[in-house]
Amino acid sequence: MDVAAGSVLAEQDAEVRAVHPQERGAPVPRSPGREAGPGFRRSRFAAVQGRRAEMPVVAAGGRWGMSTDVNEAPSGTADAAGIPGPGSKRRKARRGGRWKVLAGAGILVLLAGAGVAVLGPFGDGDDAQPAASADGTSLVAVREGPLSTQVTLSGTLSYAAHRDGTPYAVVNQAKGIYTWVPSEGREIGCGRALYRVDEKPVVLICGGTPAYRALSVGDEGREVRDLNGNLVKLGYAEKSELDPRSDHYGSETAEAVSELQDELGVVRTGRLDLGDAVFLPGPLLVTKAMAKAGTRAAPGGQVAQATSARRQVTVELDPGQQSQVKVGDRTQITLPDNRTTPGKVSRIGTVAKSGDGEGGDKSDSSGSTIPVYVTLTRPKDAGKLDEAPVRVQITTDGIAKALIVPVTALMGRAGGGYVVEVADPANGQRRRLVPVTLGIFDNGNGLVQVSGELAPGDHVVVPAS
Repeated sequence: MDVAAGSVLAEQDAEVRAVHPQERGAPVPRSPGREAGPGFRRSRFAAVQGRRAEMPVVAAGGRWGMSTDVNEAPSGTADAAGIPGPGSKRRKARRGGRWKVLAGAGILVLLAGAGVAVLGPFGDGDDAQPAASADGTSLVAVREGPLSTQVTLSGTLSYAAHRDGTPYAVVNQAKGIYTWVPSEGREIGCGRALYRVDEKPVVLICGGTPAYRALSVGDEGREVRDLNGNLVKLGYAEKSELDPRSDHYGSETAEAVSELQDELGVVRTGRLDLGDAVFLPGPLLVTKAMAKAGTRAAPGGQVAQATSARRQVTVELDPGQQSQVKVGDRTQITLPDNRTTPGKVSRIGTVAKSGDGEGGDKSDSSGSTIPVYVTLTRPKDAGKLDEAPVRVQITTDGIAKALIVPVTALMGRAGGGYVVEVADPANGQRRRLVPVTLGIFDNGNGLVQVSGELAPGDHVVVPAS
């Protein structure tokens, strides 16, 4: 090579900027249970604040040769001023060196702070164990497949009550003397005696509309629909005879009410007088007795406080994670004794709460949370636990088809954004930078969903492991 040619190459080498700046920031935590054995090297992320004029240049050429000219932007990528170009010489692997991967502050939050994970490993088979090259890197195939995120949160196992967490009030409408009231801890089902006035049982009807009038043939309303549903469910009428969704009090309802009165041991009338029943959302667990046997019963008096007999877990979700969770998502609940039981998300609150439990200032979401309610699939697994701390892992439906690459394939791009380095299928030593948009992250297995000019089977560059 003549002196002039050598001078030109030296000038080109001097223009090549380092793809990876000096290491900054804390390491990304590895997957739980993964031990750091001999030779293990952990990838580290560094915050990217954009290319600076004084960014150091590579003194002796780039990391490896690439298919594009140093002054020409790679196909499908940003221009050469935004993405570092290739050098003319391959850098020798450094013993014990660590791969520096660039990531913005947002990526660090997603990976290390949000508690979001993706189900399943990156893949299995030969491509999952890439062979290292002499420059300390490996090639891994881009995969396409379903991804599901997991959100793990702390929660409280308790009995359900009103949406704001307050207990149900058992309010009496009968006149007389209380002759029996339930004690704390007693469970009472739909169609069962809730308390007694003058020895006459007051029955629990499960429904959302409180009793406010006497009911008889010809009446219509929401509480009549609740009554008809109870009568069919409890076996006092057949579906073919009485429509459980009907809001009409007909002769079939009157006949079924008479059957219920027989069961309770009271006179058959076929009608339901005000004070004969208390309407509440479901089976009850009495938490506090308010009235005492032998005292006067008056309309409007509170007999007891209660919660639902149904178990639920309440978790507080960060508003930034709200889009990841929806009603019907599967959950796994870890109980205080480390046993697990399944559940489903039954309801998601619509009002963010501040850290002190009050409605948060809409102008400042710092510290605010969204309540999420989870119903246990097997309530008996919880035993008698109440107000117990639990861990809840919520699994979302995720994405049916996603392109997946290792997080360690990401590199920060000057001016913002991220790229991956893709190997030429005909010559693995020729590589190009492809901009990508990031989707779901797996900080446990080190994976990320990407979109861009990539296809399943393309090979991206990662550090050798």
